[in-house]
Amino acid sequence: MALAKEVKTPLIQQYKTHDTDTGSPEVQIAILTSRITYLTEHFRGHKKDHHSRRGLLMMVSRRRRLLDYLRRYDEERYKAVITRLGIRR
Repeated sequence: MALAKEVKTPLIQQYKTHDTDTGSPEVQIAILTSRITYLTEHFRGHKKDHHSRRGLLMMVSRRRRLLDYLRRYDEERYKAVITRLGIRR
């Protein structure tokens, strides 16, 4: 399930790097983190929803790749994102 516009817009406003930014790694990681959080809460009540669990694993992998990219090219931005989002590693 995609995020509603009411949820996505504040995330973009909070993590954008310039005025027209909607696709920087920081924004993408924030949106994926929000979706991952939603799905983990969903699985607390729907333990046998294996199809959505596959989607969750794909999102976690995509977020990991974006974080690795950000870490390779700008260590400071990487550290700022993981501290702001509370992602461990």
